[in-house]
Amino acid sequence: INGNNQPHQYVKGTAFEASVEDPDVPATRAVGGPYRPYNVDYTPGTATGTAIDDGYGLEFKYHNYDQLTRYLRTTSSRYPNLTALYSIGKSVQGRDLWVMVVSASPYEHMIGKPDVKYVANMHGNEAVGRELMLHLIQYLVNSYNTDNYIKWLLDNTRIHILPSMNPDGFEVAREGQCDGGQGRYNARGFDLNRNFPDYFKQNNKRGQPETDAVKEWTSKIQFVLSGGLHGGALVASYPFDNTPNSMFQSYASTPSITPDDDVFRHLSLTYSRNHPTMHLGQACKQGTPSFKNGITNGAAWYPLTGGMQDFNYVWYGCMEVTLELSCCKYPAASELPKFWEENRLPLIKFLAEAHRGVHGFVMDDNGNPIEKASLKVKGRDVGFQTTKYGEFWRILLPGIYKLEVYADGYAPREMDLMVVDEHPTLLNVTLFPAKSGTKLLQPTLSVYPSTKLLQSNLSQQRPQNSQLGVIQNLGTMTENSRVARPNDTDALIFPSQR
Repeated sequence: INGNNQPHQYVKGTAFEASVEDPDVPATRAVGGPYRPYNVDYTPGTATGTAIDDGYGLEFKYHNYDQLTRYLRTTSSRYPNLTALYSIGKSVQGRDLWVMVVSASPYEHMIGKPDVKYVANMHGNEAVGRELMLHLIQYLVNSYNTDNYIKWLLDNTRIHILPSMNPDGFEVAREGQCDGGQGRYNARGFDLNRNFPDYFKQNNKRGQPETDAVKEWTSKIQFVLSGGLHGGALVASYPFDNTPNSMFQSYASTPSITPDDDVFRHLSLTYSRNHPTMHLGQACKQGTPSFKNGITNGAAWYPLTGGMQDFNYVWYGCMEVTLELSCCKYPAASELPKFWEENRLPLIKFLAEAHRGVHGFVMDDNGNPIEKASLKVKGRDVGFQTTKYGEFWRILLPGIYKLEVYADGYAPREMDLMVVDEHPTLLNVTLFPAKSGTKLLQPTLSVYPSTKLLQSNLSQQRPQNSQLGVIQNLGTMTENSRVARPNDTDALIFPSQR
């Protein structure tokens, strides 16, 4: 994505542009076409798959970078109305970080349709998610005309799939290695899931091309929901990953709860309960943890600094869950059919959760969209913003809420809303210009949790262009290595999942 907010290196198509036939669309409906509820019972169609392929022509094997690129290009050319291929940047060794959009409107943002994403293979030796993303792409495009649920999902959602965030690491990883770190890091020896800005603790690790690309990508597209695919455990892990007390070992296994804990637990349970074994919460092997219902708070498992899911949530209001899909990080290819059958349903049901809660538009009194209006659900201190088209989304469970809305030059508003389980709530908000001389109220985005340590780190490192509206400062950069450093408490004390 370049500086003009346009995607680059598309195989087909042009830019992300809104397309609205009816100028009154924002005021009348947010999702077009026949609505099929996200929470209906759904059984994926049965393909005539074998141990060799998935029934749709994609072989069950590990695809190296060249093979992955060829598959993505071929699929994009074969399904030009459902897919768009673009690169968000390059790895240290110059490999493209390919993203495939799968949607009925793949080349352009359609008003009212949320953008969601999956990011796999962040650790190069955690290979199952990488292959599952290719099979998910294949399943979605092949099922569009035969499966009503998939048709609804693609008609009303834009799904961005990054199969490999760490293609350099994958190239040196080895099939059959269930543990260990060969291929985990990028080509410079950095752990990419310790390389993001952190809410709780200053992260001095030098930014890497792969994480810089993901940060820019996330800043350009208003993602509502995200899943990060990993291996080495079988659990859905939700924020926060870090805690103000992460340097104290005595605080290990202490939950670090977000203001949206109910939503994150629900999203995690959506995945685990649709998986045939994850919800059982059984330990992978003796001496490893078990997880009730197959979910865990990240910091309760073990705290880490610089993780991607906390960054998504705090910086851009995107709700991301880490999905650990296999006890073995890089199992034999012969096991891939089993992993696909186990994860096909939860991968689909998780994406549909982007339609739960509230969505709508923030407009001025002339009906023009207000970009970068700040919104916050009262009592939930992590906010979010509108897109350039005035759109917003927030995943919420059924209940009654108050939405606080602010924008420069406008009088703030507080709106009551009710969220139900049967369908998303549409809420359109009109802001009126502030009267001359009126002192405007500022958003009360409370620091959460409130500690001197957190306040100190936030003053040095707050997100740029985020809902907190302050400047990011990563401080002094230091070189990283594969060896655990004294301030890397998670590397010293805990296993190397996530």
